[in-house]
Amino acid sequence: MDHFAYKDGVLHAEDVPMAAIAEAVGTPVYIYSRATLERHARVFREALAGLPRKHIAFAIKANPNLSVLRVLAREGYGADIVSGGEMQRALAAGMPAGDIVFSGVGKTRAELSAALEAGIGQFNIELEEEGAVLAEIAAAMGKTADAVLRVNPDVDAGTHAKISTGMKENKFGVAIDQAGGIFQRLCALPGLNLRGIATHIGSQLFDLAPLEAAYGKIGALMGELRAAGHTIDRIDLGGGLGVPYERTKVPPTPADYGAMVERATKGWDVTLYFEPGRVIVGNAGVLLTRVIWVKPGVIRPYVIVDAAMNDLARPAMYDAFHDFEAVAPTGERIVANIAGPVCESGDTFAMARDIDVVKTGDLGIFRTAGAYGATMASTYNSRALVPEVMVDGDQFAVVADRIMPEAIIAAERLPDFLKD
Repeated sequence: MDHFAYKDGVLHAEDVPMAAIAEAVGTPVYIYSRATLERHARVFREALAGLPRKHIAFAIKANPNLSVLRVLAREGYGADIVSGGEMQRALAAGMPAGDIVFSGVGKTRAELSAALEAGIGQFNIELEEEGAVLAEIAAAMGKTADAVLRVNPDVDAGTHAKISTGMKENKFGVAIDQAGGIFQRLCALPGLNLRGIATHIGSQLFDLAPLEAAYGKIGALMGELRAAGHTIDRIDLGGGLGVPYERTKVPPTPADYGAMVERATKGWDVTLYFEPGRVIVGNAGVLLTRVIWVKPGVIRPYVIVDAAMNDLARPAMYDAFHDFEAVAPTGERIVANIAGPVCESGDTFAMARDIDVVKTGDLGIFRTAGAYGATMASTYNSRALVPEVMVDGDQFAVVADRIMPEAIIAAERLPDFLKD
């Protein structure tokens, strides 16, 4: 459920007409619903109510906007980060350092040092050398780093190849058959408190079977490590639960997922860590756009909108589906292509799509744009960086400015050898 609905034939974000936001802020613009964010955060947390010990860390990469993070911090969520910049955002949003999990395959020495200084709660180690470096830095600082070892269980998540992370050919984690030896060696290092293992097999998952298979492998490994004398009190199960970009395709619910986790982890006696992202923010955001032209085509018309692949990259990058709706539909339908103004044939949002009839100047939205939307935006073709708005009941506020080309140009410099 989300809070983007039609009232008297006009699409609203909670109690705010979309047209009011377009008039005040311009288009394209991302719009987030606070009520939807809060509802999704609570539904996911309630789905895990049967687990005795758990920690939920929102995957900031899905949507790093400070206002989004503040809403989730108030809902008791920590942060799953993959960079020093994301750590800064989590702390700025009010998420306690102890509730931050540092994931990611390419942490630098500077990032590890900064995270230790901040006192984050957990490092997810991706390779043996990283663990050794973390131990060395921590010892030199007189600290001990709480960490888990990320294990690649070699399970096919059945998702898009570019967001699959749990196969042996993927870059993430250590091979499960090598994990025992690596764990043993890292445990001997001063400065490192290795407390358990982590896994994450991919994103936008519609089938719980691969997750349950991965958790089974992790549970077996946990038993082997305990038999070898290691104390295991944390298991990080990652994230990845899918959202319905297409209304006819229904993913497992958080309740379905929670029931599976209870079954798969029964008797583990650990604190379970979760890193949801898309499932929390995906349907909490839309991209509002305006039609520039309806261009006749040889096969079918092109609806040219002012949003482009630099604003919402997922269709061009993943061939991803985002539902398109008119803000004030007439009830008429047409089969058309939807494209942006960027000078790339790949700048298309939909081909041969049955959509609301729209004309020049009309407003429309791309749904389910709250995850991996604004955070992946760029200024390609020297376009402005897309702004973000949050709605709360009958009020709204700009929570990230539109950064205009002149401001971007102002950050560039001509060297002396190119000046007249």
